[in-house]
Amino acid sequence: MLGRLVLLLLQIVIGWFGANAIMSALGSSVPGAFAIYVFAILAAIVVFLVGIIAAQVLQNVWTPGSRTLTWSLAFAIVAALLWQFGPTLPLLSEIPWGRVPVKYAVLAGALLGYHIRK
Repeated sequence: MLGRLVLLLLQIVIGWFGANAIMSALGSSVPGAFAIYVFAILAAIVVFLVGIIAAQVLQNVWTPGSRTLTWSLAFAIVAALLWQFGPTLPLLSEIPWGRVPVKYAVLAGALLGYHIRK
């Protein structure tokens, strides 16, 4: 249990700073409309790689497989899609999308996709 908590905290911190560092290194080569999707892919990959490394170091932490990466990518991209197109959909227009920044939602989606696939 403690190992999974440490894993989650490591994934939050390293996922946030790692994905932002890679995005800033890419610079202006990513068009503005696609930047959040590139961030979603990078966040999912960084979260997955932290999980692989932590599985070697921490006890009681399972080693993720390719399905875990797929789930993490899917949830991160769905979060990016929801935050981009959610306010325009009639059914979802009442949700206050602006209260949570899109990068936070994408990282949370990547983390949720990683941890839901056990």
